[in-house]
Amino acid sequence: QGQLVESGGGLVQAGASLRLSCVASGGSFGSWTMGWFRQAPGKEREFVATINWNSNYIDYGDSVKGRFTVSRDNARNTVYLQMNNLEPEDTAVYYCAASTSPVPPFSAVGGEALVRGMDYWGKGTRVTVSA
Repeated sequence: QGQLVESGGGLVQAGASLRLSCVASGGSFGSWTMGWFRQAPGKEREFVATINWNSNYIDYGDSVKGRFTVSRDNARNTVYLQMNNLEPEDTAVYYCAASTSPVPPFSAVGGEALVRGMDYWGKGTRVTVSA
C-alpha cells in the first residue's frame, strides 16, 4: 500500500514561488506515474500535472502551463512541483497522487478521469496566495 506525504505549502504573495515535495513509501515508486492535483474551497479537485515513471512524459493542466514544473527523483522516492509566478487563483490544497499504471493524457480524458485513475493519495498541503 503506497503512502504519500506532501510538504512545502505556505502563505505567499502573488508573484512568488514555492516548491512542493511529495515523498512516497510502501511501493515501487520508480514504476509509478505521479500526479499533482489541487482543490480550492467549494470547487472540485483539479488536475495540475502528471509525470511518468522515467520523466519522459509530462502533462500539465491549462491553468498552470508555463508557470509550474513537475519533476521527480526516483532515488529519493520524491516528486516535486515547482510553482512560479503564483496567482491568488492558485490558492488551494495541493495533493500528490500515484498511479501504478500509465495514465492517459489530460487532453484526452479530462481531469475527473485522471482523479479517478489514481491509486494512492496524500493528505495534501495548503498553498495560499495573497494579492
